[in-house]
Order: sequence, then C-alpha cells, then structure tokens
Amino acid sequence: MAQKFMVHQLYSSPAINPLQRLHVYNSLMMNAERWQLAHEYHRHRQNVHYQSLNEPGIVCGLGVRVIAPPEDAPARFRDQRWLEIQPGIAIDVEGNPIIVDPSINRKFRIATTAPTTGILTVYLVVSYVEPQNPGQRHTSDLIREWFRFDEKTTPPTETEVELCRIQLQPRTVQILNPQDALFPGIGELDLRYRTQAKARPQAVVSLATLFNTSDRTYHNLSYFRKSVETLYPALQAAAPISQINLQSELTGYDLIYLTAWQALNLEVQQLNICQQYLQTGGVILIEIPTESTALTEDIKNQIALHFDISLQSWQELSRTHPWTR
Repeated sequence: MAQKFMVHQLYSSPAINPLQRLHVYNSLMMNAERWQLAHEYHRHRQNVHYQSLNEPGIVCGLGVRVIAPPEDAPARFRDQRWLEIQPGIAIDVEGNPIIVDPSINRKFRIATTAPTTGILTVYLVVSYVEPQNPGQRHTSDLIREWFRFDEKTTPPTETEVELCRIQLQPRTVQILNPQDALFPGIGELDLRYRTQAKARPQAVVSLATLFNTSDRTYHNLSYFRKSVETLYPALQAAAPISQINLQSELTGYDLIYLTAWQALNLEVQQLNICQQYLQTGGVILIEIPTESTALTEDIKNQIALHFDISLQSWQELSRTHPWTR
C-alpha cells in the first residue's frame, strides 16, 4: 500500500539552496563588499536554522490598547481611532527579529474608513524592514534594523505578524477595548488571532467531512481540530475543515471523517472513491455511538465487504502497538 505523507506546512520551508561563504585566505584584501558577504552568510545561516525548526509569531509584549488622541495630533485626527502598541519582540517567517523598543513612538491611528454596507475587518500587523541604503557612508558605525506597523483590509501575509484585528461597521468608527476579550464585539480590539513564535510541527493534517454532516457534529469536529496540537504537539491541524461530496478523487486530505450513518449510506461510486483513498495511505475516521452494538457490526461488515479490511479492536492489540500508547 502506498503511504500518504503529511508534509504540507502552514508556513513555507526555507528554499533548498546551498550555503556559500566567503573564501578566506592569507593576503585577502578586505573591503565593504566582502565584509558584507561574510555578514550575510552568517545571517542567512541563522535564518535558515530558525525557519527550519520554528514558526513565526510574537515572542513577548506587543500588546495593543485603545488610547486617547495624542495632544499634538491635528484637530481633524482627534477621534476614537488611536491605539498604542506595547514594546516587544516578534520573529517573522524568514527568522528576522522584529524588536519594538520603548523609545519608539508606538501610537497608531486606524485610518480605514467605515464600510458603506456590511462588516469590514481591519488587520494591524508588524513586519521587518531592511535598513535603507546600507552601502552608503554613515556618520555612525551602526545601522539599526527596523520594522513598520501597517493596517490593511486583507489577511496578513507570511512576512507580517498580526497584532490585532478590528471589525468595522457602517457610519462612525469608534475603537474600544473589548469588554469580553474572548468574544470581542464590533469596533472592539480582537486579540484572539495573534500567533506566538513556537516550534514547527512535524506535519500539518488536513481534515474533511461530508457536506450533509450536521452542524453540531461539524462544530465538535472543529473543536477536535483545535485540540490536535495539545493532544499531540508534533502535529497541527489545518483550518478550515473541508466539506466534500465524495464524487471525485480525494487529494490533499489526510483524514476523512464520517458518521456511522453516513458510512452505511454511501453509494457505490463513493465507496470506490474511499477505497482508492485508503490505498494511497489516507485515513477514514468513522464515529459510532458506544451503545450501538448492532451499528458497529454493520460498519464492520461493510468495511470487510467493500474494502477487504478486517477490523480489530484496540483492546486486542499488543501493548507495544503505537495505538495503545
């Protein structure tokens, strides 16, 4: 049987390019260009190391709060749109450190206009910025690595670290601190989607279920997806959970979830697609109520008949089997 590898990641892996460093030998003349080559090698090596083992995100600080307009703000900008970002550190997807120190002006005004209809989401992000004109002569021996704050109405890119998001509605924009941080309302700071810098999982699993899955079951499966990282830190579940109809070949899914009734009512074509999926190393999870003995036997018979698989209770497995650990 072919094996299905879960190799897709939420963040890009580093490019598979060889590292090249400066060839140093006696009598080598050192100039700015060669010094820069040596410096870039060590920096690139560090970035590859971080990107290979970790995911980007916030290391510490970088909290966001609503503030009153600064005293020096022009009259037309003295409104309830002002935020202040706390000092802190983040690391982007390429391994670049983003350091926001206390000496920097960290006050920020959300300038996006209110939508005419519907709800508009504004994202506040921070990103790394290369020092400008590093080749020019400077009065100081040091060049600071910089960052920038941005607001945007599209989700953050890989190189941006989200600090907060705000949902705007038509008419006046008034940004508030959330009354309930776990469930912020319209116009309130939403800090739930801030990512923390952490170790990269070994794999990201992609889940799918049928279109006719009940809302309650789908929500329960969503909670399971969110729990994967806690239950098994080496894995991470991709979002969202896809809903499929089993009418075409299954690609890109590591696990297909079915209820017992869905499994028993699959059409011949759907059963054939499931069989092809299993032969590629895919996993089908069938949920059966614990008290339904007859239903369990029906599922076992269908699996044995259509997939030529004889099921075995986990209680019958060896103690050294991975499923029993």
